[in-house]
Amino acid sequence: MGTAGGGALRLPGLHGYAAEFSPYWPGRVACAAAQYYGIAGCGTLAVLEQNKAGIVLLRSFDWNDGLFDVTWSENNEHVLITSSGDGSLQIWDTAKTKGPLQVYKEHTQEAYSVDWSQTRGEQLVVSGSWDQTAKLWDPAVGKSLYTFKGHEGVIYSTIWSPHIPGCFASASGDQTLRVWDVKAPGVKLVIPAHQAEILSCDWCKYDENLLVTGAVDCSLKGWDLRNIRQPVFILLGHTYAIRRVKFSPFHATLLASCSYDFTVRFWDFSKPNPLLETVEHHTEFTCGLDLSLHNRGQVVDCAWDELVKIYTPSCLAVPV
Repeated sequence: MGTAGGGALRLPGLHGYAAEFSPYWPGRVACAAAQYYGIAGCGTLAVLEQNKAGIVLLRSFDWNDGLFDVTWSENNEHVLITSSGDGSLQIWDTAKTKGPLQVYKEHTQEAYSVDWSQTRGEQLVVSGSWDQTAKLWDPAVGKSLYTFKGHEGVIYSTIWSPHIPGCFASASGDQTLRVWDVKAPGVKLVIPAHQAEILSCDWCKYDENLLVTGAVDCSLKGWDLRNIRQPVFILLGHTYAIRRVKFSPFHATLLASCSYDFTVRFWDFSKPNPLLETVEHHTEFTCGLDLSLHNRGQVVDCAWDELVKIYTPSCLAVPV
């Protein structure tokens, strides 16, 4: 499998759950990881950077429970937030050697997802938990601004719309994708997207009405919020649960997914044969995935095999 401009870093004893490129620094990545597959033990936030020699560890911060997700601040290049198995969120500053700066403990079960809003004019964070709630936070305020209730199963994924201020989506074990508006409490839209637990969702960067879901049924489905009766696309190929899905920041119809089948797959849903490439370079559940905003075609992923990899898959090495 052709890879260019890549590298790998092992995090001994740590199983990767999430990896996110910095919106500020090309080649800088944050990885949220846990000991003992997240079942027991501690967690680590690892901040990595790719240089000519490969990938180096810039900073690592430990927490007393597994870390399941990470998001970069949109107004300070040094600040990150992680979510943890103890239900708390941690704010970290990579310019400091110790941390966290603050801890927000409100969720009563695992905090499985956290995301910082990308729309200008607001600095909001949303978290999703196995306690079946999503919570809205202002990082400058010590307590949540609002708790969103309605899901009837654990929440695995909460993602802000990149287009619509104050709008986020959530994916849940109750088999629904839901869309919320922070200005109008109560669910805006409920989509019975799969007949299985939904582990991930993401918004298209080029179409404010388009979302994708990835589920335990091994399928990816595209949803147009103007007509939710049936998906606008279904992508099949994974052989175990899809753990995370991300739309490309550079191409309207391209997306990537990673799975418990150990693979990362790249798709173009506009094509008759949408599967562009299957990358098989992990030997365990592949959980974290992101596409770079700075380096077109560059991907980071992480898995339970202790490896974080930064690479450019063949299908993205040439203009799509």
